[in-house]
Amino acid sequence: MRFGFTDTVERFASLRRIGAATARIAATLTVAAGAVTAAEVVTGVVPEAAAQEATPEPPQQRASLRVFLDCGRCDFDHLRREVPVVDYVRDRADADVHVLVTQQQTGSGGSEYLFFFLGQRDLAGRADTLRYISSQFQTEDEEREGYTRTFSLGLVRYLTYASMDERVDVVFPEQEQEETARTLAPQDDPWNLWVFRASIGAEIQGESRRSDTSLDGSFSASRVTEQFKIDLNLRGDYQEQSFELDDGRTDVHSTRQLDARTTAVWSLGPNWSWGFSGSVGMDQSVNQSLFARVAPALEYSLYPYAESTRRQVTATYRVGVASFRYEEITLFQRLAETRPEQSLEISADFVQPWGELLVSVEGAHLLDDPTKHRVDLFSNIEIRLFRGLNLDIRGSVARIKDQIYLSAAELTDEEIIIGQREIGTDYEYEMEIGLSFTFGSVFNNIVNPRLNSGGNDFDRF
Repeated sequence: MRFGFTDTVERFASLRRIGAATARIAATLTVAAGAVTAAEVVTGVVPEAAAQEATPEPPQQRASLRVFLDCGRCDFDHLRREVPVVDYVRDRADADVHVLVTQQQTGSGGSEYLFFFLGQRDLAGRADTLRYISSQFQTEDEEREGYTRTFSLGLVRYLTYASMDERVDVVFPEQEQEETARTLAPQDDPWNLWVFRASIGAEIQGESRRSDTSLDGSFSASRVTEQFKIDLNLRGDYQEQSFELDDGRTDVHSTRQLDARTTAVWSLGPNWSWGFSGSVGMDQSVNQSLFARVAPALEYSLYPYAESTRRQVTATYRVGVASFRYEEITLFQRLAETRPEQSLEISADFVQPWGELLVSVEGAHLLDDPTKHRVDLFSNIEIRLFRGLNLDIRGSVARIKDQIYLSAAELTDEEIIIGQREIGTDYEYEMEIGLSFTFGSVFNNIVNPRLNSGGNDFDRF
């Protein structure tokens, strides 16, 4: 394996000393006594530190290093092609190194990838955390190359401990290349960390007696720092469905949505934050010609926010006021009203070697009439029960007693069928559950894309 760090590492003095470095990947190698001490490669932010507590004895010479790559958003085929020096296995129980990858969006619109390298078997006790941050201006290929370099860098230590360091060759860049690769420091940012996005789109599809048209547009502005973040969003959507009936008439149904939303959040320390959210707009699907909401919020996190990519348990309380103007008179004989409301949401999100768990429950009601309330429960669970056997559960259920916007006029059959207007209900639910079992060879190294694109043509008729 050959690492060409053409826009990454500034200088490694040796594998036993810390080398100050700048690069396009953000990573930290933290190693126990006597081996690689650390290598920091940064992209304008301070890299994560990886704790090392145990110092096992070096393992014996081996033929290969087995790696289980646990990354749902990575290009696995590309990684296997670019880093062929290890054996990729399909179950973490067979691996010498379990590489768990989490991803979340940064304030500037890029992505932060955290690579957790977890030693197993005779490499147990050796753990590293590396970080790669992509820019919002990078193409998919540039982002892919960035996290591939981070993944490669993280494997160096384990190849060394497995007495396979002869497979590694480190190449340093020229000084001129390093200078051009340096990123702007935050104090040199003419935009002061503000990021703006605008989009517009259209979709049309149809058949001989049916056509669908959709138009949408959006604009957003955001600024994110460690102590404060603000998001401003403007969105519009128009949908139209047209049907030709048997008697020759054409039936057309359309809906419009337009809303502006803002959220501002201030840090109150590693576990607390406060802020407010507000929105104004219109939504024909729920009989609202105008709505406006504002609500302060307070949130507590059981674990520090810095650990959010691996584990997070939060409780968020909101209290505010909502005002509505309706297109048609409601079931409660209102054309306009203003109501106080409050909500409490508790959520838990874990990404661990055994799988992923996301559970949230939210309750909300009108302060002046608690009988108008709603309770939502959502869960998404992916668990590796044992070697080769995975359990996936995804579902949601809601008790609905807050549809104060329902029109007193009866909906037509067409409006009910196409689902462009909400109908009254006391509950809604959705559930998916699945088991998958994989067995056979533990190795997963080969990439063969032949007939991937055209293999489904035979089942067309």
